[in-house]
Amino acid sequence: MSTADLSRQADRRAIAGTTDPPTPASARPEAGTGSAGSTFGLRLFGSELGLVFRRRRNQALLVLLGAIPVLVGTALRLSTPRPDDGGPRLVAQVTGNGVFLTVGSLFFVLPLILPLAVSVVSGDAIAGEAGTGTLRYLLAVPAGRTRLLLVKYVSSVVFCVAAVATLTATALVTGLLLFPVGPVTLLSGSTVSLGAGTLRLLLIALYITAGVATLAAIGLAVSTVTDSPIAAITTTAVLPVFSQVIDAVPQLGWAHPYLFSHWWYSYDDLLRAPIVTDHITRGLLTFAAYTLVFGSLAWARFTSKDITC
Repeated sequence: MSTADLSRQADRRAIAGTTDPPTPASARPEAGTGSAGSTFGLRLFGSELGLVFRRRRNQALLVLLGAIPVLVGTALRLSTPRPDDGGPRLVAQVTGNGVFLTVGSLFFVLPLILPLAVSVVSGDAIAGEAGTGTLRYLLAVPAGRTRLLLVKYVSSVVFCVAAVATLTATALVTGLLLFPVGPVTLLSGSTVSLGAGTLRLLLIALYITAGVATLAAIGLAVSTVTDSPIAAITTTAVLPVFSQVIDAVPQLGWAHPYLFSHWWYSYDDLLRAPIVTDHITRGLLTFAAYTLVFGSLAWARFTSKDITC
């Protein structure tokens, strides 16, 4: 058993306030309410955040996300791509204005790296506890399975925010250091001030965070089905890849609007004047629908699951 798993066991036993195996979850009524449950919920949330951000693999993923803008910016600074090089238009604009490095970096990580990072955290949420035998300690205290599931999801969303924020902040700093910075020329051809352009980039970061938070809900649902964290992480990581493959097949165009990953790339509408809200609104509604459906599936599965070991 790894050091992280041993630390998780010790942490969960401390929360439960016991070193002995608790009563099986199936033999206890659903958790109570009141100040004791609220106190435990806060302790659990703090513990969960600590567990998420102390794990070395999660720290490595954040470092990787922070390093990507530096690598992309350095490569573009050394190569100075031309508009006719055949690359993405957003990437070609980076050399003219460093603030576009944020959009270029998000463009590179959104298909695979960012979903993988979210899959690692959300897929491990319940399955990791079950696999190491610590889930029974969390259920030994009357806090409730619903509250536990909510804590797990909110912690995954916090990681999503941290991941996108790390990349965005690093990209902005790198862009300021390597490229000229000034008024931002939008995709529609109009120019806005640096402040207004930066605000739009932050809105893009928030939109993408909402998109990958949807994947966190899917990962949480998958995590309640299996006791193997590797299986849950792998399944969650494959789903957005599968979704993007379908999205790339023109013959399946009828299915594209129903794919959660189809709307991830609607952020470019925020770089137009005026801002086009149709696709962004549909994307947010799709994200909300997926989160509601898979959150409900996770709740239905977890609250009825027999946990005895």
